[in-house]
This record gives sequence, C-alpha cells and structure tokens, in this order.
Amino acid sequence: MPKREVEIAIISDVHLGTYGCHAKELLKYLKSIKPKKLILNGDIIDIWQFSKSYWPDSHMKVLRRILKFVTEGVPVYYLTGNHDEMLRKFADFDLGSFKLVNKLLLPVGDKRAWIFHGDIFDVTMQHSKWLAKMGAIGYDTLILINSFTNWVLTKLGRQKMSFSQKVKAKFKDAVKFINQFEQTAADLAVDKKYDYVICGHIHHAEIRTIDSTDKTGSVTYLNSGDWVESLTALEYNHGNWEIFKYRPQDFVVEHEDDDKIDSENLDNKLDVRTLLEKLKLEV
Repeated sequence: MPKREVEIAIISDVHLGTYGCHAKELLKYLKSIKPKKLILNGDIIDIWQFSKSYWPDSHMKVLRRILKFVTEGVPVYYLTGNHDEMLRKFADFDLGSFKLVNKLLLPVGDKRAWIFHGDIFDVTMQHSKWLAKMGAIGYDTLILINSFTNWVLTKLGRQKMSFSQKVKAKFKDAVKFINQFEQTAADLAVDKKYDYVICGHIHHAEIRTIDSTDKTGSVTYLNSGDWVESLTALEYNHGNWEIFKYRPQDFVVEHEDDDKIDSENLDNKLDVRTLLEKLKLEV
C-alpha cells in the first residue's frame, strides 16, 4: 500500500511509557505517511509517570519509526511539554534533521505558525504542579479501570464506554474556562501577527478561527489532540489543515515494516529505560 504524502504532520500527547498510550495505533499511522516535516508537540514520552517495569516493545517501535524519519532526512521537531519537561534543559539541541526546542515559528506557505505545547497557559501547571502530577496518575489509573470494564462489556456484547473521557472533558472544560487557555493563545498570536497558533496539552483536537478579545484581529487555532483516547493528528496539505482521526478499518492492510535501522543494535545503544530513569531522578 503506498504511503500518503503529507506536507506537515503534527502529533502530541502520545504519553509513551504509560498504560493509556495507543502506541500500536500510532505506529500504524506513522508507517502510513510520508511527511515532509514531522512535529512532535510535547508529551511524547511521559517522564512524569515513567517506570522501568513498563516499556513495551510497541513503545520502542514508535521511537524507531521517528528515528527512521530522521535518518531519511525528514525534518523532525520535538517540542517539549509538561510531561517531558525534563528535556527543556537540552532545548535548542540540533542533530542533523532532528531539533529539540520549546517552541517553533514555522513558515507554512505564505503564512506563519506559532507552535508550542500549551502548558504555559495552564494555571494548574504554573501554581500546583504536584496537583497536575497527581491528576496524571489518577487519569492513567482510570484508563486501566476503563480498559477492564470495556473488556467485560465486549464479552457481554454491550457497547464500550469511556469513563476517563467524560471525567477529563468536564475537568478540561473547567480549566479552559478559568484560565482561558485558547483565548490567551489566540490573543498573543494576534498581537504577534501570526496566522496560526498550534497547541496540544488539552487532548482535544480542533481547528477553528478565534477573534482576539479586543476584536482587532483573528487567528486560526489548531490542536492536535492525543494518542491516548482521541487518536488524532494534524495534517497540512495544499494550503489546508485537517484533523486526522485514526479508524481501525482504515488500517486492515498494514504497511510493511521497512525499517532500515538495526532494531536490536539501536535498543542496545539507546537504553531508553535507563535514560528516562536518570531524567526522572533529576527532577
């Protein structure tokens, strides 16, 4: 099956290293595209909740696929988020086509995009980081409970449900209402005369035009969603942005695993468990 050519692909909030991460689905998506640019907009690796006892092969395969893009010369930008904030000390690291940054100003056609994770506008992150971390642990636990519940419901022939999505939707709506996350981002983008402002963080994929508070301008706000529940990405092609939504029926025929990277050798050189454990201990 031929790969889809995508000018820009943006993913965020993958949370590799957690039980809620849909790494297998993400891997299928990454194998299905041929991007000219790949942007990882924060919380790709969840260092907050990392445990050496849980790092499935499917999670490593996602990293291998991303590294494959790098070896092919595809510009890959890794933007730091709150769950991988430990990487911010290494910001502006540049190795060939791979760049680690905190934010990105990117020309998109004849327009300019301001891209960042979005946690800087989260009041909880700014003033009660411990509460945010507790919430992350609770969310991952709820994902596990929900998975077991859906397994039982499937056995009984009943429709699946999502506890975590309902709970988090209510919580995130409250957060957005309090700190005006999207409006603040839009106001700053209008003030800086950017055409697009692109975030992650709130796990809700969206594309919409937002007017500035003072009505002096507007900006296109985009959010790439997540790969925990929404399983979404942003794609740019021929002057248009679209939200990609993963659907199992679209991936019945899988792309061949054509990685040219020696997986075993890579795993030996890139000891992810040890590296992440060290970063976590430094917090």
